[in-house]
Amino acid sequence: MSAFRSLSRVMIVTFLRDKSALFFVIIFPLMFLLLFGTLFKSASTPHAKIAQVGAVAVLDSVQGQGRDDLAKVLTISRESDEAEALRKVRKGDLDGLIEQDGSGTVLLRFSAADQVRAGSVQAIVNSLVQQANQAATGRPPAFTLKAVQVEDQSIKLIQYLTPGLLGWAIATGAVFSTALTLVTWRRKRILRRLRLAPVSVGSIVASRVGVSVLTALTQTAIFVAVACTPAFGLKLTGNWWLAIPLVICGTISFMSIGLLVGAVSKTEEAANGMAQIIVLPMSFLSGAFFSVDDAPSWLHAISEVMPLRHLVTSMQSVLTRGGGLGDALPTMGGLLLFAAVVTGIAWRFFDWDEA
Repeated sequence: MSAFRSLSRVMIVTFLRDKSALFFVIIFPLMFLLLFGTLFKSASTPHAKIAQVGAVAVLDSVQGQGRDDLAKVLTISRESDEAEALRKVRKGDLDGLIEQDGSGTVLLRFSAADQVRAGSVQAIVNSLVQQANQAATGRPPAFTLKAVQVEDQSIKLIQYLTPGLLGWAIATGAVFSTALTLVTWRRKRILRRLRLAPVSVGSIVASRVGVSVLTALTQTAIFVAVACTPAFGLKLTGNWWLAIPLVICGTISFMSIGLLVGAVSKTEEAANGMAQIIVLPMSFLSGAFFSVDDAPSWLHAISEVMPLRHLVTSMQSVLTRGGGLGDALPTMGGLLLFAAVVTGIAWRFFDWDEA
């Protein structure tokens, strides 16, 4: 315990004195949260803009409260020049153009450049047409839909951004700190001195893991505290505390990747480059920055084998979607199993001395 405490204290002091490490591990990921959280803090459901050319009964017949509700999702501007309206649709200034001929056919023209906007416009107009048809028959609807959101009532993008960016920050910090520390210690012969000193390998490993876990938990506390401020408005679910064991297991998992990188790299530059090659693609393919649910099946299959994908998904579940132990335990077990396998591989390449 004495060796463990001494080594841990030295590692913490070294980390705090290294301004570049402190910036990239703590401040840099937080800057992403502040940037994306500020840019998208008012983002909600897509609001479409369409032009109406001439009389369109399905739009003109909507009055009163229905018109107010329609205005929340659709901005309608009247255009007299059809050619000019089409030019605005092609340019992207408008999401669609709607008009009606003498036979009652409603024609919607839209641009496929933005699939989300195009889908929203089609769905809204189709709903209006169906309502108009129902009203024309004079018969009450046979079925009604009551939609209830199962997650937290907030629809702010911060609910998605915080767990994803936090997972990315944990992965980046664990991989880079472990890999660069190992290479630096080997190059400066610190590993050789530790091996010859009356210090067990277990104490060395435990102190390194302990410092990395403490750093990750500090990252988590800062992220959640900032995201929960009124400026961003993150709303936590009742089982948010499950993020703590997830962070610990995730840190250990990504440390194993850093150990493998540090074991096969001979210089800090090589370790940094190899870590970048691993972490950056994994961050984008694992849903840390944006959802990959609609990605091609082959890309989705690759994402499923990445530990960051499962960490981010479970963090989203327990932090903002009301998930519980059933969502966290399988992920924690998988992360620890992944760590054991990768650590075993890294051990075969590990060398106490510089080659």
